[in-house]
Amino acid sequence: MKKTIALLLAAMMLIALVGCTKTPNAPDAAGTRSFTDSVGRTVEVPNEITKVAISGPLAQIVVFALCPDRLVGIAQKWDKTAERFLATEYYQLPELGQLYGGKGEMNLETLLSSGAQVVIDVGEPKGSIREDLDALSEQTGIPFVHITATIGTMGEAYQKLGELLNMPEEAEALATYCDAQYARITEIAERVDKANLLYITGDKGLNVIARDSYHAEIIDLLGNNLAVVDSPSSKGTGNEVDMESLLLWDPDVILFAPDSVYASVGSDPLWSELKAIRNGTYYEVPMGPYNWMGFPPSVQRILGMLWMAKLLYPDAADYDLYAEAAAYFRLFYHCELSEADYDALVRNSVGKQ
Repeated sequence: MKKTIALLLAAMMLIALVGCTKTPNAPDAAGTRSFTDSVGRTVEVPNEITKVAISGPLAQIVVFALCPDRLVGIAQKWDKTAERFLATEYYQLPELGQLYGGKGEMNLETLLSSGAQVVIDVGEPKGSIREDLDALSEQTGIPFVHITATIGTMGEAYQKLGELLNMPEEAEALATYCDAQYARITEIAERVDKANLLYITGDKGLNVIARDSYHAEIIDLLGNNLAVVDSPSSKGTGNEVDMESLLLWDPDVILFAPDSVYASVGSDPLWSELKAIRNGTYYEVPMGPYNWMGFPPSVQRILGMLWMAKLLYPDAADYDLYAEAAAYFRLFYHCELSEADYDALVRNSVGKQ
């Protein structure tokens, strides 16, 4: 992040030297209002916000659900599966890059030329979030705001976004949905015997999403996450471990991230020493347009909760998963999900066939 801010500062100094004395994106003082973000920063924003930039892929998913037509760009390209679901104008938006982690820093030139009236950061607040966003706001002339969101507070996050973007009714519909689904899945989690499980990532299958990490919120909610490590990673790739650790944990259920080793473990003698592989109780997380379980850990994890609860506790989760997924796609991706597309998305979620 410090490197990103330094690059932004350098670029702004260069712009000033060549004669740009006023940032075109700076809001007219006569048409602004005060907005207090989730970390207590009071920021002046335009009264009417019609052009929105986002800070990263987590924010991209959250904000897209509320106001896709206001986005001036995306943090990173949608997964190729998005072409099947999203309107062309959405997945072909210019790529802005992102502030924290991931691939590619925010592209200052693209941001400044986009006409963005606000940049929205969503998710877990970093320790330096206030200082970071204050510096960026000052140097670019564009207000940067942070909206804190966990899987349990996604409803509050949408209400805050509704306040910011003057979209209270639209935001409340999404907030109500998020709160209801979280309450529903939490109730299921409280009355079942939780399965001993691991969530495994990486092209070698030697990374785990550790208990108590931000990325493990729904894994810990719905399962007994056996991946207990000294320092849970804040990265979506999780903590690197070795096969000995996997064998010691020996889970009853394994969830494999998309693009991990799901397809090969059944015929691998070493992996077959694990109980879950021998018993066929291993599954690949659905992918499209994003990983349903996270990476980034955004609002699509509601889909992950619905899928995971139905997979592990079908008697307690007495709902039609296709109907639930179709409702989610309608609300958050603004498209219809056919049964054929649904079947393709979950084709590996019932284990090795």
